[in-house]
Amino acid sequence: MISKSESYTSGQESVINSTWLIYVLKEWIGLDYHYLNYMGSFLCVSLTILFFPYLLWFIVCIFCNICLHIYKRKNGLDDDFSNKLWDNGRLMVSRIISMYGKLWHGYEVHGIEKIPEGPGLIVYYHGATSVDYHFFVCNLYIQNGRVSYSVVEHLLYLIPGLQLYLKLLTAVNGGREQCVEILKKGNLLGVAPGGARESFFSDENYGVLWGNRKGFAQVAIDAKVPIIPLFTQNIREGYRTLGKTWFIRWLDERFRLPFVPLYGGFPVKLRTYIGDPIPYDPNITATELVEKTKIAIEALRDRHQKLPGNILRALLERFDKHQKDD
Repeated sequence: MISKSESYTSGQESVINSTWLIYVLKEWIGLDYHYLNYMGSFLCVSLTILFFPYLLWFIVCIFCNICLHIYKRKNGLDDDFSNKLWDNGRLMVSRIISMYGKLWHGYEVHGIEKIPEGPGLIVYYHGATSVDYHFFVCNLYIQNGRVSYSVVEHLLYLIPGLQLYLKLLTAVNGGREQCVEILKKGNLLGVAPGGARESFFSDENYGVLWGNRKGFAQVAIDAKVPIIPLFTQNIREGYRTLGKTWFIRWLDERFRLPFVPLYGGFPVKLRTYIGDPIPYDPNITATELVEKTKIAIEALRDRHQKLPGNILRALLERFDKHQKDD
């Protein structure tokens, strides 16, 4: 049994050299301080490895937003993005994003020549994040000078520091009528029918989780435009979610939370593949068009993605110059 003075000296030393929590664990539970110190360091390193790369992508987006505000102020621009002066700002951001994709993921896009000159609805598989779609949109603008509108969750606009970036990249969160209008004006429009659910709960097997959603197909029919399927190899290996854990599933089923913890940002090889457009057919129903589009995206997946996905293999593919075509 230690004396009162010894306890006071020991307690003082512990408070100085550790957090309050570690002090409590040491004195009340009996864990060794050095063990807790090592454990804390291990947790910090693990969390940094898991979450910092993803945070890096967010930092890049914030940086682009800051650059756009500087550009806007320097040129005395307002939010009329039809102004030709905004083209240089859009090109600047596209090059920053494209450079990040190339350096961090060795990003490539294949089949960009398949995109028709006129309007079209780009339908893509939604990974844990849509970072690959950002890379695609920016590469499309750099190579062809074409702007692709993008349907996004309205919650994205609530994230501070991204509003101008999203507006310039023509992100929209309107309904079916707005989407049809955008397409009828001759534009490209990108949409991920799986949305947040596919993002949260699909896994390394790349299951297409669209449920009964067929609004995108009706939009394509109403606007009389082709559908352009798009899939990115290894997107699930670069960025993952905890959506498969029983606790997250329970929370979603009970409270319908619009968020599932993400981790990753690993520098895996990312390749986006564009499939053959599905032409407009006045005799097809929305249900039939949904099925044709799903089959087209699954065909791209099966051709270019080894299943189940594997993070180590996806990292090694950074050094593999041959794309998966079989």
